[in-house]
Amino acid sequence: MTFPSALDEFYISVDVETSGPNPGLYSMLSIGACTLDESHQVFYVEMKPDKPGFEPEAVRISQLSLERLAAEGMEPTQAMQRFADWVAQCTPAGSTPLFLGFNSPFDWMFVCDYFQRFLGLNPFGHTAIDIKSFYMGLFGTTWLETSMSFIAPRFLDVRRLTHNALQDAIDQAAIFKQLLMESKRLSKQ
Repeated sequence: MTFPSALDEFYISVDVETSGPNPGLYSMLSIGACTLDESHQVFYVEMKPDKPGFEPEAVRISQLSLERLAAEGMEPTQAMQRFADWVAQCTPAGSTPLFLGFNSPFDWMFVCDYFQRFLGLNPFGHTAIDIKSFYMGLFGTTWLETSMSFIAPRFLDVRRLTHNALQDAIDQAAIFKQLLMESKRLSKQ
């Protein structure tokens, strides 16, 4: 049995904004993504809500208007097809796209649900990499110490996540690149 090399892994940082805490009752409102490679390709889309439910706090945090998205957002099927096409286009031949998120269980459940419901496939397969878990394992911290309030000062020059899905995906990518470098440095000790 052969195992994939690091060259076969292609990281894509993904962030979403939603109207609530789960895809069964709430809508995914926007997706932002970027590659970690040097070309740093980006993707962003805002979608029409596909469910009426919303948590006022979730909508307040994202600053996305449900009314505007209902009128101007992209239909979920079209948005997910554009995202799948973008993932395929920017992933090098022979590589596997790897979903990377900051608290990826949250973002992953929406992205996976939408890919399956609207396209019947998920270009990321069945896995995701969680930056918070990677950080916890690398530095031996507690789970509470993986919050952005601990990580941002160390890796983002005190910037906080904006809750714009694209900017947050870019910031997550910057954090993970630094964590990978630190992991390599520590493994040489």
